[in-house]
Amino acid sequence: MRQRFAIRLLAGTGLALLAGVLSTGPLSAQTATEAKPAAEEKFDPASVDTFSGAFLAARTADADRDYANAIALYKKALGFSPNELDIQERLMIALFMNGDFEEGVALAEELKSDQAVERVTSVARALEAIRKGEYPAAEKALTYEGPNDLDRLMNQLLIAWAKVGAGQGKEALALVEGLKGPAWYGIFQNYNAGAIAALIGDADAARRHFNEAVTDRSGGATAPDTFTRAVMSLATLEAQQGNKQKALDAISAGDEMINNFAPFKALRDRINAGDKIEPLAKNASEGAAGVLFSIGGALNRDGAEDTVMLYLQFAHALDKNSADTLVLLGSIAENAQQPERAINFYKQVPASSPMRRISELQLGLTLALTGKVDEARAHLKSLIESDPNDIRSYLAYGSVLSDAKDYAAMAANYDKAIEIIGPQPAKAHWSIFFQRGIAYERLKKWDEAEPSFRKALELNPDQPQVLNYLGYSWVDMNRNLDEGLNMIRKAVELRPDDGYIVDSLGWAYFRLGRFNDAVTELERAIELKAGDATINDHLGDAYWRVGRKLEATYQWKRALISKPELPEIPKIEAKIRDGLPEATPEVAAKGAEGTQTGAMADAQKSQATQAATDSYTVKAGDSLWGIATESFGDGHRFLDLINANPDLKRNPNRIYPGQTIKMPKAGN
Repeated sequence: MRQRFAIRLLAGTGLALLAGVLSTGPLSAQTATEAKPAAEEKFDPASVDTFSGAFLAARTADADRDYANAIALYKKALGFSPNELDIQERLMIALFMNGDFEEGVALAEELKSDQAVERVTSVARALEAIRKGEYPAAEKALTYEGPNDLDRLMNQLLIAWAKVGAGQGKEALALVEGLKGPAWYGIFQNYNAGAIAALIGDADAARRHFNEAVTDRSGGATAPDTFTRAVMSLATLEAQQGNKQKALDAISAGDEMINNFAPFKALRDRINAGDKIEPLAKNASEGAAGVLFSIGGALNRDGAEDTVMLYLQFAHALDKNSADTLVLLGSIAENAQQPERAINFYKQVPASSPMRRISELQLGLTLALTGKVDEARAHLKSLIESDPNDIRSYLAYGSVLSDAKDYAAMAANYDKAIEIIGPQPAKAHWSIFFQRGIAYERLKKWDEAEPSFRKALELNPDQPQVLNYLGYSWVDMNRNLDEGLNMIRKAVELRPDDGYIVDSLGWAYFRLGRFNDAVTELERAIELKAGDATINDHLGDAYWRVGRKLEATYQWKRALISKPELPEIPKIEAKIRDGLPEATPEVAAKGAEGTQTGAMADAQKSQATQAATDSYTVKAGDSLWGIATESFGDGHRFLDLINANPDLKRNPNRIYPGQTIKMPKAGN
């Protein structure tokens, strides 16, 4: 399908993906049928009056990441049965996940002998000790002799920062430098050693360790958030030492790995302006928070959200003003369909932070998700006005305009962005042209849309989203059929697990009348993206055309309960009631490359390749169906006419009086 693309400035694995706004593409595919996050349903925990009811409702809220209600319900369950250890454990975790650190750590103290949650309680108690300046107690709580490399690394780094807090900076540096472990320890060691050295005034050691972290490309790929922190820390150190050019060079080194990373640009501007720049870790608490943030960021991928959230909430408890922690917490809240919570995190990012503009852009996008479209538009438009050269602002604003279906304003927005870019766009600007193409395509101005799509492909030839969109558009319009189909196939090769792109291939086959091929691809698409209304609808159509009518009706019913767009509902209901109409000549003519596969398709191909001994001159009012009926007694043999006349494959609907077409032998 041609997808609706929502701009995502944040997603996936940590802050490094912020750079993807321009370099790797800020687009995450969504169908037009996807609903915006629904308003949170109000639930009154006081209405639950049994232990089992409270416990089961708490588990449900917990699974939905509705931590506020989970906490209230776990407490309600404990009111019925105060000594339930399992519920106490779950309550403690929910408190931490909700950001209620003080209450959570009080419960962690009560559960410190509980082996089931020992890792959580020991770290939480240690962090509370660091917050209170009780550094020896923190070291004691962090003693770890287990086999897990990640846990050992984290505890040792936290112990080092506790030593910094206790005034034992040299010992802390030696501890980090002497850590033994897997190769991936390196970037974490070097960043933290550099930060400790910088804090205790050892500029040479700090410079050495930061440089090692910045040049560790393998480590940077593993822990991109730690890499960006190392780059910014090195630049900050050099700026503080009066080495302006070296500071700028450090940022340039970061650009080589993560291009167009917004905080790099903001830091470069501040260095050029001669502003005073503070280090990321100014004390033991901020240093320890950085450990938790870095490890959380490195783990941040599908399936690890709860672990990441726990680490980030611990980091936030230690450093309330950490901008990168706040932004990543906001991103995770968005992914959990909690836009109001995300907005709260974004608003907390300090105005002085290099991350501030990213948080402002993401805030605008999230406002739109909550239905505050006018506020979102005004907010993002003001960001463009404040810095017209920031291309990310146009992407964010364009996304909101797209959601609002204001395609004229969307096109004008991207026209302005391209004007700002100038005559020599970089590869990173492919998404601007792509989005402009979408705007003009939705305005039904194909002559203006197609050049933008082609430019996007010129800048990024293997971009699967562009290949899919342009290829499908051509097939849908019965233009450039071979090229369009090949583009979609290439997109599928590049993104074989993308259900939307696989759906495009299936639907292209359907449009071409290759119904069995359509079924094959659409069944795969629905496996990849179960419950999508559009794909279910497409699969139902394909089933109907191959005679699997009961299965077709089932798929249409599934589409109907999957919340399709409102205009599609009556169409689907009509298909459930009446099925698809018979394949009229106009519908059948779209099957320019055959309606069947297997033996019947082979027979058709054999007929098409035989020498054509006759010709026919088209008369006014003729159609291929009519010519086939008149000549062969079978209108379905219009396919033979198409195969005998390759020029007709481009557009079988366009025949004209006086045109001479070749005829297969009448007996075939």
